[in-house]
Amino acid sequence: MRGWTDDPDRSPAVPGTRGPLEELAAAGIEVEVAPGVEHRHGETVHAHDHPHPHRHDRSGDHPAVGIAGAGAVGTALAVAVSRAGWPVVAVASRDAARRERVRGLVPGVRVFAEANALLDESELVILAVPDDAIAGVAGSLRLYGGQALVHTSGLLGAEALAGAMAAGTFAGSFHPLVSITADVERAVADLRGATVAIEGDEALLGLLADLAEAIGAVPARLPPGSKPAYHAAAVLAAGGLVALLDAVAELARGAGLDEQAALAVYGRLVEQTLANARALGIRAALTGPVVRGDLGTIEAHLAALAARAPGAGELYLAAARRELALAEERGALTPDRAERVRGLLAMRP
Repeated sequence: MRGWTDDPDRSPAVPGTRGPLEELAAAGIEVEVAPGVEHRHGETVHAHDHPHPHRHDRSGDHPAVGIAGAGAVGTALAVAVSRAGWPVVAVASRDAARRERVRGLVPGVRVFAEANALLDESELVILAVPDDAIAGVAGSLRLYGGQALVHTSGLLGAEALAGAMAAGTFAGSFHPLVSITADVERAVADLRGATVAIEGDEALLGLLADLAEAIGAVPARLPPGSKPAYHAAAVLAAGGLVALLDAVAELARGAGLDEQAALAVYGRLVEQTLANARALGIRAALTGPVVRGDLGTIEAHLAALAARAPGAGELYLAAARRELALAEERGALTPDRAERVRGLLAMRP
């Protein structure tokens, strides 16, 4: 089990590593810790005779968690992490209404207007702020040795937190791959079973995996530099699927089906296709006129698209070209038939 402590002379916040004073001593550097450290809680200045961060009286081996941001993601994580038995000791938000909401949802939490106040309360700080704000918020922070900082962006890597890093600190990312709504109970429920992508300093990844599992999610470790590709795939799986469904609904109107009816009719087919891909693999799950090389059917589809749903034409063609590549890899078409399908698809914009 991890032995968590807030004393930088003893165990660091990340297990298996040395505290900052130990690292300096090992390098032959003598450090004198000045007594009477002064810092602020909210608007009040306090003097202390110990170095940062604070020691929290609590049982268990989990770090004290602080969360910057009390929007949908920050609030859902605060509630889920607290219910999982990890101490959520502080939340920061410039929105007074959001602060009060979190105070009512998370027992014993302290709330602050500024993110830097979290550093005096927390060992693990989570930045649940918009992507464009992450670097700026991180740049306003200066972590104490032994603390860890992570963000919840799906796009950015741990390097976005460089502005807050100091000797003996740790950076990472913790991205729940789920659409989190403002309905807190629904959001907390949706986290269970969701994938959480984790990335960052090696010494931090075990802790982040434990946190993901604690809230009922499944951790997935990403290699450095992979976040843009990971996030683009997520956008295709979510927004891309919605765009595809919209094209399906547009075409279905030509068959006399409204949106609700189209989802009822074709949604089942989507579910069956996904089940086949899971059971058989993506290539083996491919069916339809492209994999059969059915030129007449493809021509009829293109004509219907031009007449009834011209906005869906490019999407159909892009998908058909991808299907053709899969069919060729699978060996489902003769070279001659594959070329004839390719030529037909190339004739359309």
